[in-house]
Amino acid sequence: MARLSLATLHLVTPAARPPIDPRAVTTGIVHLGIGAFHRAHQGAFTQAAMAANGDLTWGICGVTQRSASVVEQLAPQDGLYSVLQRGEEVSVGVLATAREVLFAKTQAAELVGRIAMPSTRIVSMTVSEKGYRHDSSTGRLRADDPEVKADAAGAPPRTVIGQLVRGMQARQRADAGPLTVVCCDNLHDNGRTVRQLVADFCDLLPAWESTPLRDWAERSVKFPNTMVDRIVPATTDVDRAEAARLLGVDDFGVVVAEPFMQWVVEDDFAGPRPAWDAAGAIFTDDVAPYEAMKLRLLNGSHSAIAYLGALAGYEHVAEFIRSDDVASYVRGLMDVDVTPTLDVPPGFDLPRYKDELLDRFANRGLRYRTLQIAMDGSQKLPYRLLGTIVDRLAVGASPRHALLAVAAWMRFVSSDVDEVGRPITIDDPLAETLARRVREARGANEVVDSLLAVEEVFGPELRDDAAVRTTLVDYVDALAAKGVLGTLRELTR
Repeated sequence: MARLSLATLHLVTPAARPPIDPRAVTTGIVHLGIGAFHRAHQGAFTQAAMAANGDLTWGICGVTQRSASVVEQLAPQDGLYSVLQRGEEVSVGVLATAREVLFAKTQAAELVGRIAMPSTRIVSMTVSEKGYRHDSSTGRLRADDPEVKADAAGAPPRTVIGQLVRGMQARQRADAGPLTVVCCDNLHDNGRTVRQLVADFCDLLPAWESTPLRDWAERSVKFPNTMVDRIVPATTDVDRAEAARLLGVDDFGVVVAEPFMQWVVEDDFAGPRPAWDAAGAIFTDDVAPYEAMKLRLLNGSHSAIAYLGALAGYEHVAEFIRSDDVASYVRGLMDVDVTPTLDVPPGFDLPRYKDELLDRFANRGLRYRTLQIAMDGSQKLPYRLLGTIVDRLAVGASPRHALLAVAAWMRFVSSDVDEVGRPITIDDPLAETLARRVREARGANEVVDSLLAVEEVFGPELRDDAAVRTTLVDYVDALAAKGVLGTLRELTR
């Protein structure tokens, strides 16, 4: 079967062809982290925006950070790829937004040069929480990170903040015009966080470099906050085969997504922007309420499901959530612990949103793996679960559902095998630290104490709370003695 490319686009099933002419699209966005989520989310919004108003100047130069695999997938396909949408029905469509693909490790100079081009008006990013090389408890750049130090010393930039700052510096020197930086990762106050990380990086530079850059950035660069939402599981060989059948050609870059898609963006741009609102994005003066709902309801529930499900030996979210006790637990987490902490935007139907979340979690077509969500827990917990716990404790409540999720993470990172005997491998930037903390721990008391002492995850308000510690010890004990489903049954009945 022929492979997807500009030369074979005429072979693609007509309904799946892009609604824009790829050859007419020019590049206006540099995106750092062209993984599956970006391709299924911002890529889809941007194509729909260009189709809506005919402005084809918003093509994307996608930058892959960790490996050349995305370049190998997309470069032979002229940047074309498809999104396989799995819901009650399955559909597929080709996207033509990615007009260039770079590998940052070998093309750092090209990346910096692309950010400096006058035609580039937006730099966006999806590099996951750990990609920012920051301390999640303080929101500040880890200045002692070896690659951050090397970037600041003038090496070809390897970190996303180093790439961004060196690109901004080249743009300032070239007088290439204003720039908007759009962070699309699950960080609290993500635009402001990236702005602070940029400032922290500038602090590592000599004054003759940092001073003019800071002055220019203050006048010319904006960092709007955003909230993004779409479930995008890892692509499998089954997905690739189904996409080929529906397309009529092979696509080595296909990504899988649910039908639901949401994007909320602070309307604070330094220059022009795509008509993302014509594609369904919400522009607002205040992203915070939407961000809190998404991080705490969707992502918090997802992390709870991931650790409990993985411990119980469930491979996929949809299988685990279909147990009555699991669904009742997740509903309790959302209703009892999370909802009282939210500032719901006027007119937003919160009960319907929570019902939709449970339906989305139960979507069997996605086959979203618990272990995929469980990755990088040390980076995710503060935003997804710990904020909820702190807020509930502040008003005298006992957030038992959220604490059970944290206990499940503690049990997960301190166990060698799950409940069906399969080995547990921890994929986390703090994996060595966590392993060292729990290596000599014996029993729930020592496990909880050793992990609460990890300052990169837990602040003093939780670490020093005796009631929190007691509840976590009780839950870690219960998970070991009664198993996940037994513990959930007691909590929800």
